[in-house]
Amino acid sequence: MITGIVVALPEEISTLTSKKIDKGCYAFVSNAIVVSYSGAGASNAQAAARLLVEQGATRLISWGCAAALSDTLQSGDLVLADSLIDATGYVDANFGVSPEWHSFSKARLSTHLKVHTGSLIESHGIVEAISKKKRIHQQTGAVALDMESVAIAKVAGQNGLPFLAIRAIADPVNMNLPKAISYSLNKDGDIALTRLLLFVALHPNELAGLIKLGLHFNAAKKTLRLVSRQLDTLSTPNEMTLFT
Repeated sequence: MITGIVVALPEEISTLTSKKIDKGCYAFVSNAIVVSYSGAGASNAQAAARLLVEQGATRLISWGCAAALSDTLQSGDLVLADSLIDATGYVDANFGVSPEWHSFSKARLSTHLKVHTGSLIESHGIVEAISKKKRIHQQTGAVALDMESVAIAKVAGQNGLPFLAIRAIADPVNMNLPKAISYSLNKDGDIALTRLLLFVALHPNELAGLIKLGLHFNAAKKTLRLVSRQLDTLSTPNEMTLFT
């Protein structure tokens, strides 16, 4: 059995492997784990998930960072989503988290670090403002947000495969994201460094927020690295008979 992992950003890939993976491509990091670098956003994630299925993946993981919507979550906290909500607020069992895999993974990971659960909601874009994050939480009950997990889960559902979302919090709910992030994100879901540097040069007051976000992002990556050490355990074929 092969676990396919979709990752949106190269910085997140570094928590799984030292191999260089080009955007839109994949690499086997072990005999049973294949990783695809998708780029940000639902369409990129969907294409990457389909690519992994074509390579023989028999289960899919959405891997990376997320934004907190609940003030119970801080940067670096691990969220093992137990349900998914799409961008319209719709919940559909056809693109849900595998309950058995979730339960098994939570039990294993809880022996190494604290695991938070709850709903993960899809966003079609970066949510910058504290007020909007809190409003989404109040309206939906979701504890965290990302742009890729639902798209990956839908591919898993279409192919009858188990799905799991493993996300570490990068920005807490009480933090407004620097506007430089949205400004520098291009249509392909990549951070354009030249645009980022230009924005900071024109708006030097953004620098403090970017440094703070960088520290939060590093906390999230540290958590993902801890989880990555347990991936072989979470993907052991004999154990996976629990939910295949």
